[in-house]
Formats: sequence, structure tokens, C-alpha cells
Amino acid sequence: MKKIYFDYAIVGVGAAGLHLCLAMIDDNFFSTKKIIIIEKDAKTENDRTWCFWEKGEGKWDHILQQSWSGGHFHCSKFSKKLDLEDYNYKMIRSSQFYDHAKKKINSSPNFFWKEEEVLSVENSKGTSKIITKSNVYQANHIFDSRIDDDFFGEKDEFIRILQSFKGWIIKTDQPAFDTSKFIMMDFRLRWKDKTSFTYVLPISEKEAMVEFTLFNKHTLEAKDFDEKLKQYISEILKIDNYEILEIEKGVIPMTDFPFHSKSNSALTKIGTSGGWVKPSSGYAFKNCEKYAQKVVENITSNRLPSHQLFNKRYRWYDSILLDILWNKNEMGTSIFEEMFKNNDITEIFKFLDDEGNLLSDLRVIKSFNPIPFLKALLRRCLPKKM
Repeated sequence: MKKIYFDYAIVGVGAAGLHLCLAMIDDNFFSTKKIIIIEKDAKTENDRTWCFWEKGEGKWDHILQQSWSGGHFHCSKFSKKLDLEDYNYKMIRSSQFYDHAKKKINSSPNFFWKEEEVLSVENSKGTSKIITKSNVYQANHIFDSRIDDDFFGEKDEFIRILQSFKGWIIKTDQPAFDTSKFIMMDFRLRWKDKTSFTYVLPISEKEAMVEFTLFNKHTLEAKDFDEKLKQYISEILKIDNYEILEIEKGVIPMTDFPFHSKSNSALTKIGTSGGWVKPSSGYAFKNCEKYAQKVVENITSNRLPSHQLFNKRYRWYDSILLDILWNKNEMGTSIFEEMFKNNDITEIFKFLDDEGNLLSDLRVIKSFNPIPFLKALLRRCLPKKM
């Protein structure tokens, strides 16, 4: 096998890897560095949809599929209009982001994209190795998006909630959707007594993504997702005639697993495997952008790339909610109901973005019934039985 040397290597490029590439390209520090990207897929297909909120205009507006300035929250007890004020809720198709990022990468002479499958990564305090079927790549530092096998073990000291989802992009014969508003969460149709909801993203008056999502220890069969989607479109949206244009499905881990502990001076875990997905919500796109920028700032300031990426206070909040979803999953619905009923959506956005101050956090926290959170707090603090 041929050995090839690089300053930095990025193994796997989903949202996290590509955000990291773009952040490096935008910083002159990396213009003299030799950087390799190793990805087994060509990244040309539209394999997922990312949604995020942000204030005003953003750097991705030119490749958005759609955006909304207003929305709705629904549950069996009430419905609420969501005035996003300075925010917009935005939808981006992965193929558009892939294409944008690859054009930037291809125009950067110090970046090298290799379409190969990684067999193993050997990392040490010195130069680390990436082994593929045909090459051995050595780099001073590796950014690795692969999830370690021990995450999938049976140890019960970590919570592993699965956010599983399936969505259809449907097209109707007649106008059926308000393109100025989206449905963020609708709990009126649930899977049994589990925390589950539907959201609707109108693309045009005749097209929308309708997606059913479940937060639970286990996922559903494909037919169960299909049943809920059909039921929601018929009974809630009151649509009888439609065509399914695209299907999207996936599973996102919501977990307190210590992904960050896998990083060291020679290797940094990124993306899901680095804890870049918000544990309590599954939102990832804007988190990946934020953490990629922080990684670049750390490197240029001669710190470890993983230095202080996460806000410990918010990770503690996340762990409490995950504990409730793990032990009393049916309570998730009432928690989201309380959050949306008693808070403005802008305060919720700041809270979920880990950007509030202690006072604003307390305003959100006091809107919840304290009993399940106190019980979860006790479970988190008491020593586990052996």
C-alpha cells in the first residue's frame, strides 16, 4: 500500500465534515495545509432534509428549498400560532448543500477528495493512519465521523433514545398548503402512548413534506409509519388525492453517551460521533456549523480542536429530558405542550440553541411541571445499582 501524508484528514463528510471543510477554506490559516477528505459516497443524491432556525438572512439562503416566518403547534388540548419575529425556519435539501460544498472544495487546491471506504483508523499521539483498501493515509490530525462500536453495546449507564422518522413529499391536485407557515409539531395523532408527532413543511401550494417522528427506545416498522402518515394526511390535513413524490426515513440517536471522550490530541470525533447532534432534539445542521467554526478557532489559537465545544449547563438540561423520555416516555408529549403553551417561540429557540442566559433559562424551566424533572434529577444524581 502507498503511504500518503497530509496535515489534516476528514473521514466521512455529512453535514459535520462538510461544514468543517467550508470553515477551513474560509480561514487563511489552512491555505498552506494539505487536507484530505475520505468519503465512500459521491454525495450527489438527496438523502436527507435539514431544517433549522436563524435570525434574518443567513449564509445558506441561496440554496434553501423553502423558509417560513410563521408556524403552528398543535396538540389535543390547544393549538398555537407561532410568530417567529426576527427568526425564520429554513429547509435545505442535502443535495443542494453537497453540491455547494463540493464546488468550494474542488476549487481549493490544497483539498483532496478521495472516494474510498475506510477500513480502520489508527491514532496515536504522533502521526495517525487511515487505512483503506488501496491506500494508507497519514495525517497530523484526523477528524473522524464514524460512530465507535462501543456506542452500540448493551451497557445501561448511558441513555440511547432513537429519534426515528419517515416522511413523504406529497403533491396534491388542488392548492392545499399555506406556504407562509409550517407545522412544527402536531401531537394530535400519536403512536400509542409514546412521544410522537407529525410536522408539515409546505414547499408550494400543492407540495409539502409530511413527516411522522417518534422519540422512543425502539423504532417502528415501515408499515406503521405509513399508516400514521396516511391517517394524518386524511384526517388532519383533509387531503384525499395526492401523489408521493419522495420518501425520507432515518434514525437519529438522542443520547448522553460521552462521544467527546473519544477525542484526543491526534483525533477529533465530529458529527453524531462527536456529540454534535443536540441530544434532546436531534437538531444537527446549525450545530455542525457552530462546532466546525469553534474547531477552526481552537486550531488557530493552538488549542485542541475539541476544546470546550459544548456548554455543560445545557448538556445537563439535555440529560434530564433524556432521562424522562427513557423512563417515562409518555410524558414527553406533555413536556412539549407545556413548553409551547407557556413560552414565546423565540425564547424556545434560544433555549434549544444553548444561547440563553441563566435568567431566560429559568423562565423556560419554570413553565414545566417540576415533579418529573425532580425525579429525573434524583435518578441522575443517585449512584446506579450494580
